[in-house]
Amino acid sequence: MNPAFIIARKRDDHALSQEEIGFFVRGFADGSIPDYQMSALAMAIFLRGMSTVETSELTRWMLASGVTLDWPADGVPRVDKHSTGGIGDKVSLILAPLLAGAGLRVPMISGRGLGATGGTLDKLEAIAGFRTDLSIDEMKSVVADVGCVITGASSELAPADKRLYALRDVTGTVPSIPLITGSIMSKKLAEGLDALVLDVKYGTGAFMKDIDQARQLARSLVDVGRAMGLKVSALLTDMNQPLGRMVGNAVEVNESVKTLAGEGPADLTEVTLALGGELLRLTERVESRHQGAERLRMALHDGTALTIYRRMISAQGGDVDAPLELATGSVVNSTEAGYLPAVDAERLGQAIITMGGGRRVMTDQIDHAVGLEMLVRIGDRVEFGQPLAQLFARDATRETAASMIQDACRLQDDAVTAPILIAETVT
Repeated sequence: MNPAFIIARKRDDHALSQEEIGFFVRGFADGSIPDYQMSALAMAIFLRGMSTVETSELTRWMLASGVTLDWPADGVPRVDKHSTGGIGDKVSLILAPLLAGAGLRVPMISGRGLGATGGTLDKLEAIAGFRTDLSIDEMKSVVADVGCVITGASSELAPADKRLYALRDVTGTVPSIPLITGSIMSKKLAEGLDALVLDVKYGTGAFMKDIDQARQLARSLVDVGRAMGLKVSALLTDMNQPLGRMVGNAVEVNESVKTLAGEGPADLTEVTLALGGELLRLTERVESRHQGAERLRMALHDGTALTIYRRMISAQGGDVDAPLELATGSVVNSTEAGYLPAVDAERLGQAIITMGGGRRVMTDQIDHAVGLEMLVRIGDRVEFGQPLAQLFARDATRETAASMIQDACRLQDDAVTAPILIAETVT
């Protein structure tokens, strides 16, 4: 087969066959098809799309490029959650120990920041000594001992996706539903899961800016998962403002710990419990998501989840008792008065990158100490000079970041209502 012919077929809006997709993914994985041809195919897919059958084949071949984890036949479900990315989204840090405390096993493979959104691994690396590069054997050992693990994908799991993931971020092909689906599902299927819940976000801080786009992505993810024998459902959640109050790395770890102690913000708690409750329903531990959420809520208040979190951090080399460094704090005040109708959450993510808390290119080093705390929410009445946010920044970027926060929080005269946090469930 000729890679250029396959690129041209997709460019001209033809469906690719199983053989063509398999040839391209295998070649990309073994290096016989270069990055520039994979980039061209990714752009053709971005522009022309893929059918469910094509997307399933793309996922299948990306999965086949590596190994799939195997687990003991002990009757204990292996589960995971994946978020499509948002500003202030630290749910994974809370949910993994919550689910482990409920008797499930959570082999969670997470990623780094992509675009303006933060990455779970970047957040956890704010903890001194914490390792995100566990081998498969180490990953299995932590799951067996603690009940959950959060680590990066090893080179053995869906290696074709790892290479394509890096290309998408620098070639303008991140928001492609087939490519997102193939990336997410190949990694999750490689974990050897029994059930998966997806947090598909929409709004100013998400890749999918409106709910119709999010619904299409959720449908694609669920259809491909079901086609490959996985119990899976998706929640559509609002990302028109940060989830929780903290945005950054160290500050989000601290907020996660507070949430695990039952003292977290209501929106972050609600989304976390809903996703966990859905997994308990999928694994038939409860009859409804609500019942599952209430069961997990108890673990936030009796200390179970926090204890497991501390054990996980220690098992992965982290100093669980060391305070996290934070940059010097200052207040960002409003320059106008009115009601807050929306927050440009993506702009807030860009402010974090400007401060060094995210990456412009893959080789950038993260400053885990910078971040911000939002002090206003959509629907609030804000007075002139009222604090909008607390900023944790280095002096060199403080003024620029403060201006970006003010830009993200433009006010209006008319009152508004807060958005619905969890809009729909796709099963």
